[in-house]
Amino acid sequence: MTQHAGLSKERWAALGHDRRILSIANEMNRAGKLTRADDTERRRNAYARVLQLADLTAEVSDRRAVRRELLRWRECVALLYLAEGPEPEAHRASFGVLLLMSREAARQRPYVLHPS
Repeated sequence: MTQHAGLSKERWAALGHDRRILSIANEMNRAGKLTRADDTERRRNAYARVLQLADLTAEVSDRRAVRRELLRWRECVALLYLAEGPEPEAHRASFGVLLLMSREAARQRPYVLHPS
């Protein structure tokens, strides 16, 4: 789970809100594809990266409402991280909410959220 270990707050903040949310969404998308029984560790690692990026995003956000909503959303992802197996419906719901946190990310909803 060291993929984002060297990412500084300054570098992350410089990306802008849309890019940060899209980066988190990329990890959520990756986690959502890991549904086989032998994917447990890889799925958990993907959710760990999501949690790490969400924490970093909350730290660098200068908007209190964004921090509050992101941290509430993070709790749902933490439950996915702790789940013993894939939770496709909970994942899809959480992913959909994340994508609504940015205009640019919201535009991606039709492409990444497929009907169950």
